Amino acid sequence: MSDIEIRDDRAAGRLEALGEGEVVGRVEYFVLESPGRALVPVHTIVEPAHEGQGIAGSLARELYAVAEREGTVVAPLCPYVVKWAERHPEQAPPADPELLRAAKEWLKAHPGRF
Repeated sequence: MSDIEIRDDRAAGRLEALGEGEVVGRVEYFVLESPGRALVPVHTIVEPAHEGQGIAGSLARELYAVAEREGTVVAPLCPYVVKWAERHPEQAPPADPELLRAAKEWLKAHPGRF
């Protein structure tokens, strides 16, 4: 993987991977507040010219690191992040099923968000 910087644009709900001054990948997420606080990734996107460079994995790893630093959890709805978490249980503890249900309900209640 080339030199990639990852930044959290919390206001926009995006964890972005930057390479050479441009966004080359991102995880779109929201913050669930109830029944507990969680970061909820919904989509992982890597620009086609940058696929296969480990960017999506770096984004998933950083999302879990952000959650750990904030003392919260990740409740993944994004299929990529779900699979990444299954392959990296030491870095990605499983989400509480109640949080996952609440995240799915939040997403249904906000259809224009993603």
